[in-house]
Amino acid sequence: MRIIYFLLCLFLVSLSSVQAQELPVYLDATRPLDQRVNDLIATLSLEEKAQQMMYNSPAIPRLSIPAYNWWNEALHGVGRSGVATVFPQAIGLGATFDDHLLQQVAAAISDEARAMHNASVAKDYHLKYAGLTFWTPNINIFRDPRWGRGQETYGEDPFLTSRMGVAFVKGLQGDNPDYLKVAACAKHFAVHSGPERLRHEFNAQASLKDMRETYLPAFKALVQEANVESVMCAYNSTNGEPCCANNFLLNQVLRREWGFTGHVVSDCWALVDFYEGHKVVANEVEAAALALKSGVNLNCGSVYPYLVEAVKQGLVTEAEIDARLAVLLRTKFKLGMFDPAAMNPYNTISADVINSAEHRSLAREAATKSMVLLKNNGVLPLENDLPLYFVTGPNAASIDALLGNYYGVNPQMVTILEGLAAGIEKGSQLQYKPGVLLNVENVNPIDWTTGDAKNASATIVVLGLTGMLEGEEGESIASAHYGDRLDYNLPPNQIEFLKKLREGHEKPLIAIITGGSPMNLAEVHELADAVVLAWYPGEEGGNAVADVVFGKASPSGKLPITFPKSLVQLPPYEDYSMEGRTYRYMKEEPMYPFGYGLSYASFTYSDLELSAAKIRKNQSVTVEATITNTGKRAGEEVVQLYLTDEESSVRAPLYSLVGFKRLQLAPGASGKVSFTITPDMMSLYNEKGEKLLERGSFRVHIGGSSPGSRSEQLGMSKPATGVFQLR
Repeated sequence: MRIIYFLLCLFLVSLSSVQAQELPVYLDATRPLDQRVNDLIATLSLEEKAQQMMYNSPAIPRLSIPAYNWWNEALHGVGRSGVATVFPQAIGLGATFDDHLLQQVAAAISDEARAMHNASVAKDYHLKYAGLTFWTPNINIFRDPRWGRGQETYGEDPFLTSRMGVAFVKGLQGDNPDYLKVAACAKHFAVHSGPERLRHEFNAQASLKDMRETYLPAFKALVQEANVESVMCAYNSTNGEPCCANNFLLNQVLRREWGFTGHVVSDCWALVDFYEGHKVVANEVEAAALALKSGVNLNCGSVYPYLVEAVKQGLVTEAEIDARLAVLLRTKFKLGMFDPAAMNPYNTISADVINSAEHRSLAREAATKSMVLLKNNGVLPLENDLPLYFVTGPNAASIDALLGNYYGVNPQMVTILEGLAAGIEKGSQLQYKPGVLLNVENVNPIDWTTGDAKNASATIVVLGLTGMLEGEEGESIASAHYGDRLDYNLPPNQIEFLKKLREGHEKPLIAIITGGSPMNLAEVHELADAVVLAWYPGEEGGNAVADVVFGKASPSGKLPITFPKSLVQLPPYEDYSMEGRTYRYMKEEPMYPFGYGLSYASFTYSDLELSAAKIRKNQSVTVEATITNTGKRAGEEVVQLYLTDEESSVRAPLYSLVGFKRLQLAPGASGKVSFTITPDMMSLYNEKGEKLLERGSFRVHIGGSSPGSRSEQLGMSKPATGVFQLR
């Protein structure tokens, strides 16, 4: 029997060997990646190669390759693909100043993405928005509040954007050594933040100094620290060259300086802009050739099928197409698309994770941490057992006010009205009337709402914006400016409504503001007893608002962008110079400063200590401070570290964020935080884009907001400060 068993084993081994030899190299998971990629390319015709470089790449039945659509979105949850957990919009996630939380959020999103993809493949569905290549995060700098898509970003600061972006990419792509969970994409490379109406023809002019100090750092961090798999080039031109044909950006910086090895995807129909908007080529064939030679691997749009004609005309070679396609195909292999399903652990993620209780809890935590308390004269937190609550305003019962743009859908969206109703005790009453429309005057002249407010123990009015007023070109259907907000004010009918609510009303009036960008809240701040900025808080937004209003949680969100008093304080929208922009360069007093946000606790900063008063150019310095909760409630503070070069020979930021940490403190408790300031953090760039590390005096500030008198006027404690010398 042993001899028979031995012969049987020998036969099976031999059979397996024969089968392995017959397996195409590109399907043999034991082969090196480059061998597999090159073998697949060698089997394709020129026409098939061009089609595989399209976002909607067709099936190749003879090779058993299914159709694949590269276009997927996951800005704050899997978007446009059915039921998914809807997290707060990106600007709200930025307001958490919590990169650890953001990595958890992104990991949950990628779990759901894999589960959705697995379910789609099992049904042989290969639709757009069902794949594994996600065109997120948006790490552009929100340099001007007029930009409707600023809500997609993590704010105006390059350091905060870098840290949040790196965390998000790591959470999306996973940590498996052999496979990507999903492929993330850093967009829009690189100088892109409006105007939306002009984006297909606009030339953003930015100095090399501003490029290196503001517009490029987050992209560099995602490439070098997070190994982001893809980069999307923007619609507009930068310094005279379309971003998708920009040699400086795509070749000199991205690939040669930073060592990027992933694929570049064009923004959708950006290559059409080559001949219709920027007019740098005459037609589709020339556009395809220019993009390919510039380094674009994947075309979202309609141009790359013309690569076949470009080869015939001698504008490009098939070898050049092979080289670009090889980079693109490596992403598919990293995702496990050509391997047996059992080899990839992500293929076992089931649909049970989608909108799971765990993910809903995470969405609620993220929304709660994103809430920014802008004003509180003592009325918050409210008791949740008052006799009568009145909830009103155009966004109280609005689903749109939860979503922002690039969103998924959910069968359990909790509006702010629903969250507040669920938060009050039995026996208390809650009444609701919308009171006013979003941005038009009421038609019915009869108004019972203000009378209802006067009878209430407390009135909560939900005002602000929705995606109908701000967002991307073509989606903001009530915007007169293609999604941008060239009027900084809230719709005037909302302000008039708030005035009516306040008139003769002595009971607490709390304003909840939704939206994804800075807006003029001066009158809201004056009229309301408390103001809470809720952003677009996602599916658990209503519960998160209730948690903050009724004191279940102390607000801890901080503004990731400056709120100017008016647009008069800013340079023209089309001006991409950073001079006069953001907290780093704006000298005028803002309405609300960057990093600002109140708490139900009170925090003081003291005992700042530096590891050295003098250091050399190759040395770092450690800075430490004590934070004390002097209030009567527990709270979590976002401790922020800012650096100022006081003796620079070049234009230097007034302040630069170089560190942040969250610290939970009980009443009366103290804690210490420690940061390290590296030579890179002390460096600046001159107008030629050359990096400088100059001797001189550096001032550090550790506090709960960006430094400045406005923060203290609004109730923030003074930061702890210190100075060290670089010799």
